[in-house]
Amino acid sequence: MEIKAKIHSVETCGTVDGPGIRYVIFFKGCPLRCVYCHNPDTWSGNNATEVSVSELFSELRKYKEFMRFSGGGITVTGGEPLVQSEFILELFKLCKKENIHTAIDTSGNVFNEKVKSVLEYTDLVLLDIKAFDDELFKSITGKNVRNTLDFAKWLNKKDIDTWIRFVFVPTVNDDFDDILKIAEYIKDFKNISRVEVLPFHKMGEYKWEELKLDYKLKKVLPPLEKDIEKVKNIFREKNMVVV
Repeated sequence: MEIKAKIHSVETCGTVDGPGIRYVIFFKGCPLRCVYCHNPDTWSGNNATEVSVSELFSELRKYKEFMRFSGGGITVTGGEPLVQSEFILELFKLCKKENIHTAIDTSGNVFNEKVKSVLEYTDLVLLDIKAFDDELFKSITGKNVRNTLDFAKWLNKKDIDTWIRFVFVPTVNDDFDDILKIAEYIKDFKNISRVEVLPFHKMGEYKWEELKLDYKLKKVLPPLEKDIEKVKNIFREKNMVVV
């Protein structure tokens, strides 16, 4: 029986989740409950579209030439796509047979042997490190940071191209000493080709309201440009490429 996945939605011409034009698949399910999440509607498997590997692959193949011409590929995101790692493994195997670039946008919180198998067929990982201190990470996500840090270390060990993502949220993870600890931790990882500092925005707030969830950041404003630049400089001072 063919594996099926629970999908939230698909973006056929994405340009922000990896290089080139990308077929971006938003998977349902996530073990984290980030206080600033802009996709809380992906947390559970409710109201999902169920698709098989062959169905999804046959759709994304239609965009193969656009992806090839632009240096793009497919990106799996969510939610946390690696909750459905068995499905992604089979999907990525098909992609590699047709030389389609594969990327995973992940928090690194789901880290096990199945995930390691998926990484063998992965060209790029967009790893979101939300904080370094365990208590701070727990206050943001409800989970421990250990898996994320171990995941980062594994990517370096296997020399898998990685973009680090840091979502900068005033009053939440704006402790510059903690950000420095992230930079110190990853500074010698040779597989990291860039760091993306992503300013907090409130575009997902309406989803919290629709889902009747308690959005605790109603009064939090996007960060000031000078503070964003300060964060970027923390990583630049460790000789990293920052965007």
